[in-house]
Amino acid sequence: MTDSGGKTGHPRARTVTVAEDFAGQRVDNFLARELRGVPRSRIYRILRRGEVRVNRGRVRPGHRLEAGDLVRIPPLRLATPGNDALPPALSRRLTDAVIYEDQRLLVMDKPAGVAVHGGSGLSHGVIEALRKLRTDCHSLELVHRLDRETSGCLMIAKKRSELRALHELLRNGAMEKRYLALLARRLPEDLVVVDTPLRVVRRNGERFAEVAADGRPAHTEFRRLQNFRHATLVEVLLGTGRTHQIRAHAASIGNPVAGDERYGDAGANKRFAQGGLRRLFLHAHALRFERPHNGEDFQVSAPLPDDLREVLDSLKL
Repeated sequence: MTDSGGKTGHPRARTVTVAEDFAGQRVDNFLARELRGVPRSRIYRILRRGEVRVNRGRVRPGHRLEAGDLVRIPPLRLATPGNDALPPALSRRLTDAVIYEDQRLLVMDKPAGVAVHGGSGLSHGVIEALRKLRTDCHSLELVHRLDRETSGCLMIAKKRSELRALHELLRNGAMEKRYLALLARRLPEDLVVVDTPLRVVRRNGERFAEVAADGRPAHTEFRRLQNFRHATLVEVLLGTGRTHQIRAHAASIGNPVAGDERYGDAGANKRFAQGGLRRLFLHAHALRFERPHNGEDFQVSAPLPDDLREVLDSLKL
């Protein structure tokens, strides 16, 4: 890494050489790591203005870096610790949430209500917080995402090679991802398979997944575990990983996920709230795949959180 330009005593632009481990990374994510404490909105702004250069050329946020690329990073004032400090409560929650870790991979039982990424008024998501907590880790990247109100297994790669390998498994459908969900009505069959394509649209600035013939292929299996008077606990097996796939597919068969304010039924949600449900009843409870680097059959699971168990207990009564 070399510095260049600027006057003595003033911040100067610096040039960073992309290491092999970061080959294939988007430039906006690379900058987020190099400029810890700088909001993503500002990172996108300096990219739009051309203040960031890769091999002396302007690039878009989604530009993929290659080993040996030279990235010019302009001088920016980082947030002061007092303004962008990690809240102690969030630090404790995420530290306690780690359920598996080795030199290549970290898996946490993500708490509901915590976004995986900062933004939209949030200073810290899971990944920003972990990068502050785990300064010993050279690389931390989300392997996949969970909605803010969804709890459960979330994978974070600690090496770029692991990230690329796990993304390949996801693309090839070689990773088993299972969820637990409470549907707002009784499911009449033991197994319901939904294969309707989905596309993502924006409404009032929010993303929605909708069934569309020209959408991307999406496969979801709903397996009945327990029927209640007006609801069904199901295990959900995903064959693809589209945005809001479980929620959109559940709504498409007339049986939305309980507590879903975007795709759900307001009357049913009110009834579930009276039984103690305070959020979306969706939990990523298990992952299984073959580890790319050693062929190990890797399995990890996260138990249903206490708040959701209490809702099930109220339904039994």
